[in-house]
Amino acid sequence: MENNELRNALLEHRLDDALRNCCAEENVSSEIERYTCLLEKAVNQFGEGDYALFSAPGRSEIGGNHTDHQRGKVLGAALSVDIAAVVKKCEGVVEFISEGFQIPPIDLNDLSFREEEKNTSLSLIKGILARMKELGYHIGGFQAYSDSKVPQGFGLSSSACFEVLIGKIISCLYNEDRLDPIMLAKIGQYAENTYFGKPCGLLDQMVCAVGGFVFIDFKDPKIPLVETIDYDFSAYGYSLCLVNTQGSHAHLSSEYAKMPEEMKQVAHLLGKEVLSECSKEEVLSNISQLRCALENDRALLRAFHFFDETKRAKEESDALKSKNIDKFFQLILASGNSSYMYLQNVYLASDVFHQPLSLALCLSEQILRNKGAWRVHGGGLAGTIQAFVPNDLLDSYVQLMEKVYGKNACFAVKIRNCGVVRIA
Repeated sequence: MENNELRNALLEHRLDDALRNCCAEENVSSEIERYTCLLEKAVNQFGEGDYALFSAPGRSEIGGNHTDHQRGKVLGAALSVDIAAVVKKCEGVVEFISEGFQIPPIDLNDLSFREEEKNTSLSLIKGILARMKELGYHIGGFQAYSDSKVPQGFGLSSSACFEVLIGKIISCLYNEDRLDPIMLAKIGQYAENTYFGKPCGLLDQMVCAVGGFVFIDFKDPKIPLVETIDYDFSAYGYSLCLVNTQGSHAHLSSEYAKMPEEMKQVAHLLGKEVLSECSKEEVLSNISQLRCALENDRALLRAFHFFDETKRAKEESDALKSKNIDKFFQLILASGNSSYMYLQNVYLASDVFHQPLSLALCLSEQILRNKGAWRVHGGGLAGTIQAFVPNDLLDSYVQLMEKVYGKNACFAVKIRNCGVVRIA
């Protein structure tokens, strides 16, 4: 759509329904202002022409903590915080500008991997383009001006959000929007694993691509089972809160890698590749031999976490579908306890004096006892917890968490029913 026509469509409220789906709010005036401002900046930077609007949500892991890499079951949710982008086609190059930083232009004739580009947004774009080309899809240049509302440090997977956004842009501009959400997620995971250098599972990308509450069974990684669930916590008087405990994820890559590694060690001793191919009964019946061979009790504890946690993710999904919120909260609490005791990703064993996540969970229990639920969020060891907070306790909860962890350390989010989308 030509830039003046697109601007008029925003100001004349012709895109309000699409914007409501993205921000999960009835009043979209701030979103209209946001996209109008981005469009103006894009035109100033790239010139007049035909532009398109895109949005990709952040995500929250609801259940299935560290189960996806064992081809288990997970429950996630797309959130009302997103990356927005105003995009125009161009020839031979990708230019991506975000508020606060600019990615160096990418020549489509050189999509080769470079070691020095690892852990950069540049590497993610190159990885997505290279993978799409390898799979036989059309690729082409574009210019984008972007703004992100996905806060850093909360574990909302801004990288996966960015990946599916880039994939959706190429899908719409050059492939008649033929790439389905599962393919967008897989391409994003490839870019993050191979070009960015992070051995992530597929949960983050899948939830950002699909939207809403998403239950996923990764038993067959080539064709994962994906089911969306319609549920609105706000209708039941609860808010989903995220608390950034200000712990740094720096230098934790090796600790995160140990979780799938140790689980796979147990599976390999049973002649399998991953734990989803095994059963809890097999581990129990061979526990003595496994313990002697591993010389690592934590690996066994993490295996038991997996078996119960992957089962819980399905039970959580069923509880939401049946509107049984009390059962859902019981399962969330059990998930958090298992992550604490068996997965052991709430604090570092090498640094027991610093336990910001543990303290946040303790404080959540003190203020929410017998109401709502709380658990570690995402990878763990540092970063974020999540809590389902009754609205009558929301102000008290936020005040307590910000008193301990600082201003803006705690905020409430809404569930977004759509995944990555082209708005216009």
